[in-house]
Amino acid sequence: MIKKGIFYTSILLTVAFISSGFKPYNSPINFGFRVDENEKLLYVFPSQNSINYFSLDAPFKGRHFIGYKDAIAHKESQGKYKKINTLGYLGKYQFGVETLKSIGIHDSSTFLNNPKLQEKAFITLLSKNKYELRKYIKDFEGKVIDGVKITESGILAAAHLGGTGSVKRFLNSRGAKKCKDEYGTSVRTYLRDFGGFETHAIKAIKNAKVK
Repeated sequence: MIKKGIFYTSILLTVAFISSGFKPYNSPINFGFRVDENEKLLYVFPSQNSINYFSLDAPFKGRHFIGYKDAIAHKESQGKYKKINTLGYLGKYQFGVETLKSIGIHDSSTFLNNPKLQEKAFITLLSKNKYELRKYIKDFEGKVIDGVKITESGILAAAHLGGTGSVKRFLNSRGAKKCKDEYGTSVRTYLRDFGGFETHAIKAIKNAKVK
C-alpha cells in the first residue's frame, strides 16, 4: 500500500508540475499600435522589456497597406504628425497648403493638430490621385521604365511627392524627364522605393474631398 501511495503521489506531482507550464500569462499590455511622446508610431510587443528585442519599433508589415502608409510617413516626416519642413509642408505625410485645399481642408492649424484628419487626408489624396492617374496605372503597371518596375503603389507615392503632373511627364517620356522635388528626391526614387505595396483597395474618386 505504501509503495502504491508513493507511486500515485509521484504521478500527481509530475502532472501538476507539467500543467503549471501551460498557465496563461496575464499581461497588462494592450497589444497594438501607439504613438510615443515624439509622435512616432510604435508597435506594442508582447514583452514590457525592450531588451528582449533587437531595437524593433514596428511589426513586420510586409507589403500590406499599413506598411505602405508607415513607409511613406517615415520618409516624409519620420512619422511625426506636427512636423513642418523648411518649405512649409505639413504633418506626417507632408502636405502642401494648396494640396490640402484641393481636398477640402482650409485650416492648416487644425490639420496639423489633428492626427485623424491627417490620416483621412492621406487616403483622400490617394483616391483623388488614383482617379487622375487611372489611365497611367492601366497602361504602365507592370512595365519597366528607367530600370524600375512600375506599380500602382509606386505611381501613387510618386504623385504624393511631386503631383500627378510630374508622374505623367516621367512616364510619358519613358523616364527621360528626371522630375525631382525641391530637396532633389526624384519621381523615379518613389516609383522604385514604394512599388509593390497593396493599394488596390483605394477607390479612385474624382475630386475626392475629406468628409
